[in-house]
Parts: sequence; C-alpha cells; structure tokens
Amino acid sequence: MAETEAKKDDNQSDAGNPEPVQPKLKYPRSIPFIISNEFCERFNFYGMKTILVLFLTRKLMYDDDTSTMIYHVFNMLVYFTCIFGAIIADSWWGKFNTIVWLSIVYVGGSITMAFSAIDPWLELDAARGLTILGLSLIAIGSGGIKPCVAAFGGEQFKMPEQAKQIATFFSLFYFSINAGSLLSTSITPILREDVQCFGMDDCFPLAFGVPAILMIAAVLFFIAGKFLYTILPNQGNMLVKVSKCISNALKVRKAEKATNPREHWLDYGEAMYGRKLVLETKILLNVLVLYLPLPFFWALFDQQGSRWTFQATRMDGDLGFYVLKPDQMQVINPLLILVFIPLYEVAFYPLLNLIGIRRPLQKLTLGGIFAGIAFIMSAIVEINLEKTYAVLPQWGSSQLRLYNGRNCDYTLTTNIPGHATINLKSMELFEDLYVPVSNGLQSYTYSLTSSNCPDDALSGIFPLHERTATSLFFTGINSLEVEMFEDNPEKSRRGWPFIIVLANLRSGTSRVRLVENGNERYNELGNFTDQVDVPAGWYNVFVDDIELESNKELRLGGVYTVIVSQAATTPQSKLFIITQPNSMSMLWLIPQFVVMTLGEVMFSVTGLEFSFTQAPVSMKSVIQGCWLLTVAFGNLIVVIITGAKFFESQTYEFFLFAGLMFLDMIVFSWLAIRFKEIPLDLLENIDDDGNVAEKQSALEFKQEEKDQ
Repeated sequence: MAETEAKKDDNQSDAGNPEPVQPKLKYPRSIPFIISNEFCERFNFYGMKTILVLFLTRKLMYDDDTSTMIYHVFNMLVYFTCIFGAIIADSWWGKFNTIVWLSIVYVGGSITMAFSAIDPWLELDAARGLTILGLSLIAIGSGGIKPCVAAFGGEQFKMPEQAKQIATFFSLFYFSINAGSLLSTSITPILREDVQCFGMDDCFPLAFGVPAILMIAAVLFFIAGKFLYTILPNQGNMLVKVSKCISNALKVRKAEKATNPREHWLDYGEAMYGRKLVLETKILLNVLVLYLPLPFFWALFDQQGSRWTFQATRMDGDLGFYVLKPDQMQVINPLLILVFIPLYEVAFYPLLNLIGIRRPLQKLTLGGIFAGIAFIMSAIVEINLEKTYAVLPQWGSSQLRLYNGRNCDYTLTTNIPGHATINLKSMELFEDLYVPVSNGLQSYTYSLTSSNCPDDALSGIFPLHERTATSLFFTGINSLEVEMFEDNPEKSRRGWPFIIVLANLRSGTSRVRLVENGNERYNELGNFTDQVDVPAGWYNVFVDDIELESNKELRLGGVYTVIVSQAATTPQSKLFIITQPNSMSMLWLIPQFVVMTLGEVMFSVTGLEFSFTQAPVSMKSVIQGCWLLTVAFGNLIVVIITGAKFFESQTYEFFLFAGLMFLDMIVFSWLAIRFKEIPLDLLENIDDDGNVAEKQSALEFKQEEKDQ
C-alpha cells in the first residue's frame, strides 16, 4: 500500500504538479552544549585574567613592570597558539578531538593556577614556577580551541537551508562570550578580596578555583553532546597550503627570475599549486597588507587588564554604599559592548554617515583614533594621580622620622642641614623627607636633652643610607631606649592601608589590638615595627581590653603609624599619616574605558567584516588566524616597550602609546588610500585545475572600465 501511494505521488509530480514543500529543518539539538561550553570557558578565562596582575604583584611579589610583561606574554601566547590549534584541527585531529584534548590541557592549567595561590603550601619560587606552568597550559588550551569552537558550532547547521538559524547561533555564541566575561569580571574580584581562606586576608585560591570548576564544567558540557554533533572530515588547513604556495613561489622565483620573468612573484607558484590557489593567495595578501599596522590597537586595548588595573589600585573605590575593587573596573568593557553594539547600528553609524564616514576602512581608522584618545585620557588621570603618590627617598637623599613614645619632651641638637635644633614633644613626630646623603651612606650626630626628664641625656648618630627611609622610636617606661628601623612610605600593592604600630608598654604580655567594625584586624604582642596592611575602615585602638582611641579612619592607599604608650599615668595613642590615602575616585577611569570600548566595537567588528568580505571563501579561516596574530603581536609590542623602560613616569609611557597609535593610524590611512580591491568574481571562472573560462576577458574588461 505504501509503495502504491508513493508511485501515485510520483505520477502526480511527473504530471506537472508542484513539488512538495521541503519541511523546515529543526534547530540542532547539539547547540545548547556548545553554547554552555563557551559560556563556562569564557567565565574561566576572563575571571582568571581579571585578577592575574594583582596576583603577580601581591602574592608573587613581582613589580608592576614585570607583572605587566608576564600578563602580555601570556596574552601573546594565547593568540599565537590559535594558529597551531587551527592547523592541528584541520590537518590531523579534527575540531571535536582538538577541542576535547586541548580543553583537558586547559583544565590542568586552571587547576595549577589555583594551587599556585595557596600561600601556606608553597615557597615563593615554587609558587612562581607553578604559576608560569599554569599560564603556559592555559595559553596552549585556550588558544588551541579558540579557532575551533565557533567553527564547530557552525558545522552543526545545513547550509544554505539554515542560514537564519546559524545567524541566531552566532548571536547566542557572542552573547555567551560577553555574559561569561561580565559575570566573571564581577565575581572573581569579590572572591579574591571579600573571602578569607588558608589563614590569608584574601582568597586567590578560591578566585582561581571557581573559574577552574567552570572550565571542568565546560569540558563535561561539550563531551555530553557528542552523540548529537555533526562531525565533518578534515579538509586540510588552508594556512598550511598558502604558506607552502608562498614558499614555493619564492624558491622558484629565485631560480627562474632571469630566464622566466613573470608579472607577479606569486605566479612562479602556479606550476605546483595551480592558478586558482595563486590568485586566492594574491587576494589574501592584498588584504593582509592592511593588517600590518593593526597590532598597535591591541597593544593599547589589552592594557585594560594590566596598566589600567594598576591605575585603579592607586585610586579610591569607596562609593559610600560599596567599595569597588581595582580589578572590577574591567567589567565596564563587556558591559558597554552589550550596550554599544545595538547603539552603533541604530544611532552611531547613521550619525557617522552624515559626516561622510561610511566606508569600513574609515571606520576602522576612527576606532584606532579612539584608542589613542583613551590613552591620552589615562595619561591625564595619571598626571593627577601622581600628586597623591608617596614621596620616596631619591638619589642623593634619605628620609628621617623621629617618633617620641615617651612621656617626655626632647630637644635634639644635630648637624643635619636646616635642623640645628629639633623640638620633639611627647607623642609627636618629626620628619625630614630630603636629608642630603653622599656616597651612599652618611652619618649625622645628635645630642638629646629633656626639660621634664633630666636623666634622659643621650648622644648618638643617625646613619642614613641613600634612597632609604630611616626611623627612630624613643621608647621605654622607666628609662629612655632608642629603637632604629627602616620603614617604607610606599603605598601597599593591595591598595589597602599600610600601618606600623609603635608600642611602649609596661608589661611584656600586653597586646595592641586594632578593631574595625567588630572585626579584630591587628593583634600583636609588645613593640612591633613591621609594616602590615589592613582593610580600610574606622578603627578603635586597644591595649588588651582598654580602649585608647575610637573612630580613627584608615583609608585605601594611606600609610599610617600608630604610637601606643603606657609611659604616662593614662595610656595614650596617636595616629600619624605618613603617606596620604588615595583621594581620586576610581570612577574617573570610566571615560577612558568608554572611549576604548567605542573604539573596540568600531575597530574589531568592522575590521573582521571587511576582511571576510574581501577574502575568498577558501581563505576565511586563514583570515581569522591572521586576525588573531595581530592581537598576539600587539601584546608583544607592550612587552618590548615595557621591558625597555623608556620612562620612569607612567604618564610619559601612556603618552608614548597614544602618539604611536596616532602615527600608526596615519600609516594605515595611507595604506587604505592605496588599497585596490581584487574582484572575487575572477575566481568564479577558474576551476580547481586552473582552467580559465573564455568569459574571464569580459570581466577583466569590465574591471578596467571601472578603474578608469
């Protein structure tokens, strides 16, 4: 009966009836697994990267320049390994296996980062070694799967029947990237600072560990969809073919240039690789010439996670109702991207059309200019920030501070220039930030007397080292004692208040306690001169259970000294500000983030769109690989400039990057003006064997007319 029905339908169709409408293809059930994988992976990557520079400075004790270099070397490796991931996937393993195996490497790196952050378990050198290992594994894993996941998702659709559905997929894919980034850049700084673990005041292990768990989930989500995936056979990597074609053309040209002149040097590769691949390579190289200036944009863009984060650590994040963490400022970028992309389509681009900016290369140039403007803004912020920086001892000088913790007033006679006589009252501080020192070390003499403590006559020397801050604490209950120590007026790398407690106590068992909002932040026995950082807030000062002072504010970035003394009948305490706290609001960073994100949307989206429309179909993956390489070289530029240390001032470095960006866009504009599009129609008349149809000459004639 079924066969009769089928034959009847065939006869009706043969009789001229219209063919039945093809049923609409269902949306691939495998897509949720791929979207979930991408969300979790991006959460892991951006969460780890958000807190990375602070981990390098605060836990691994690298300086800002070294931390910046490590951060950008890591970024560079991520984007360099993209090329190798694409080659492995297209030539050997296939996309599915490449994603699975390199994701496992990725998981190993993420777990290693979490373990490297556990202070009590590791010595500093071991922690540093584990960190470099973890970052290397993450770079291999993240970079290796980056060119595969989106392409693998696209292969789940049947084209061209599902063109609209694949557009929806890429929208969801892009949304999952930014959603993962937005959430992780918000959450990981909170896990880092607001949670205490392993006896530490913060919890970098948890801040790295939660993203690592998300990366494990990413692998499980991806593998769970295996039996639903469409897995296509390897097609061979075009990047490898193009590289071989170029290499062969150069080799043959060197041997045959004199005897066999050709119009274009790539034409020498036709004998081995055919006319079609040679023409495709010509079109590709024509576009890639425009890529040469592009790394400078990424050199500026990626400093949001390094130099701009360090800027935030020196600013005040207190909003009254919430204290912003320095690394949380990076959340602005993904948040603004989600806002700006639709705004560009409905508002920004129409406005640019009104002033004559319509072509892709014009928009790309404007995006680069925005990046330069953003760095000028960051330089202006830095100029104002420098006014709040600590005054540090310089070459040819030293700093001297005298603290009086006794219940006596002292007069010191010295040979320090400008300070023949120093009057130092009880519970007071004297400081000179610019004491002259020659030949690295200089000793000054002093003679001390007291009107109300006549037995406290004392003579001695101040041995002052160049570029060093030296402090003397006059202490003792029954008799005068002098304690000398080296202090540090520099602000804490954590951005927290730094504090030194100088205690002059009757009992060796008494403790000084600092309590903030009911939380004991400091509890030490006897005299103590080591510098510690504590959370910002309002503090009460206790000796044992006796409260000496209340509601003393310690603000972010401030450096403080507290004198606690039981020398008088009534115990006393006094707080001194050695370095002023951060006073410039972190919100002043928002304008530079806004302008940079405006540039990113215009530069990145427009650049990719232009590249893809100009390249042959077979070269789309090569274009993607080359685009990712521009990001890698951009981070290399940062490593070189940071390593060269052209300037001590961060302001000048920001201005340097801005100037290089503007110069770079001038070069790009010149290349854009000279750019001549090679019509892709020419490829339609060349088959895989390199045979050319007769109508090609007509196309060439039409193109010549257009050029004229």
